[in-house]
Amino acid sequence: MSNKLTRSISVLFKNAVFKNSSWGFISQISQTVFLSLFFVILARKYTTVEFSKYIIATVLYQLITAFSAMGLSQWFIREITGTTDKKDLISKFLKIQIFFGVLFYIANIALAFLLYDDHFIRLLCILTGVNIVFDNIINAIKSLNIAYFEQKKTFIILTVDAALKFMAGLFLFIYPLQITVLSVLLIVIRFITLNLFIKYGSSSVINLKTLWKYRISFSDIRHLVFLNWPFIIISGVSIINWRMANIFISKMMSITDVANYEITYKIFSIAQILPVIISTTVFPLLIKLYNEGNFEKFRSFYKKIHLYYLLFGLFSFTFIYSFAGYLVPLAFGAKFAASAIYAKQMFLTILVFPTAFLQANLLISMKLERQDMLFNIVMMFFNVTACFAGLYYFRSLWVVNYSIFFSFLIFHVLQDILLIKRKIASIKGSILFYVLTACFTVTYVILNKYVNTSLLFVTYWLITALVLFGKAKFKHFFRKIYVDIFKERVPKGKLS
Repeated sequence: MSNKLTRSISVLFKNAVFKNSSWGFISQISQTVFLSLFFVILARKYTTVEFSKYIIATVLYQLITAFSAMGLSQWFIREITGTTDKKDLISKFLKIQIFFGVLFYIANIALAFLLYDDHFIRLLCILTGVNIVFDNIINAIKSLNIAYFEQKKTFIILTVDAALKFMAGLFLFIYPLQITVLSVLLIVIRFITLNLFIKYGSSSVINLKTLWKYRISFSDIRHLVFLNWPFIIISGVSIINWRMANIFISKMMSITDVANYEITYKIFSIAQILPVIISTTVFPLLIKLYNEGNFEKFRSFYKKIHLYYLLFGLFSFTFIYSFAGYLVPLAFGAKFAASAIYAKQMFLTILVFPTAFLQANLLISMKLERQDMLFNIVMMFFNVTACFAGLYYFRSLWVVNYSIFFSFLIFHVLQDILLIKRKIASIKGSILFYVLTACFTVTYVILNKYVNTSLLFVTYWLITALVLFGKAKFKHFFRKIYVDIFKERVPKGKLS
């Protein structure tokens, strides 16, 4: 990488936009830690039936929430920077979000009564669904903070929210609350979070009295929805891909399977944090390089990051395949020991997820978001169809896990075809990716049957590092990462 690009990266890390975005990275990590611990406590403290029914209610709420904002956040952030009457736009945006929050809360209740006869699930859906209204207002204020470069406020408040939920979970060790009571407590915590956003996190531009009096027409709402329909589809597809499986499982399989799937998904969601976080830094660099018009530099940077993502996917799979049998029962208890097997299956997807995520960012940076949207729709259609059809004949979680994996594989192949046409990738390079990934994975799985797991994991990665880079190249590899990301040159004594 040239000195010019290195300086560009250094400037990026000093840029106000990047500094504000970094609060989002920290926020996501902090929330994941607190909420994962909260999730583990619930799995341990409640029966499998109670835990599974709570999951069903929260999954339904999350599915509805994916659409309740109607993709208007991107519209608002874009419009607020150019409008002269900011107060009017803010009032309009918040009022619309409240309207959709109430509308989709009603839809959440209706869907719960349509899908489930269980009164306990319906009650939990009514309780957890209240968060749809709160979340819409909170997401509106979060968008306001992004537009005003005040992500730090969002980070602090969301960390407080996650910490309060974790404390609510810790309270279960003192007094065993019923899960309905806990749901009410979580609503109270979310309401506190909403008030913190209104009072401290909204840059003092929200006036509740003015907001209450503000009037919007149905034609305004309809216009905005039609204007932002691609964002609605993209945001919805990503949730449906993962969460629709919960609905199928709850209707076609046992209540225990609901819990096992949710646990494996939670583990996977933790693993995908790193590529998602790194991508938020890589994405603006891709845009910058593409806009500069230097095609070779753009393609070279993509290939370099692609290698890092490939290695991360392989490392994550081998780690889970080796240690899930020990870590899952340790974290969630012996009653969920079977989840370890399903975690291994689900982590096949991590082999293609990081690079697919990178290539999605690449396509958007090239202004090919409509093609990316179509690929997402194809992936969702295959996943939902394969999952439903497979569960009709085979009532097992392996159907769900393999449906997700093959849908992402198809998504990845479609991306490769487009990138080959655009001369960003080559046929040889794309085939090599799949062959290398398959050989690496299959060999590891076979050897795992005959070699001690821990010894195999360490040895396998040591040999892989030496084979790929050699001693000198191995040092050069990490030296380049340091130079690319942190400084223009490596200080003496570093990476020697």
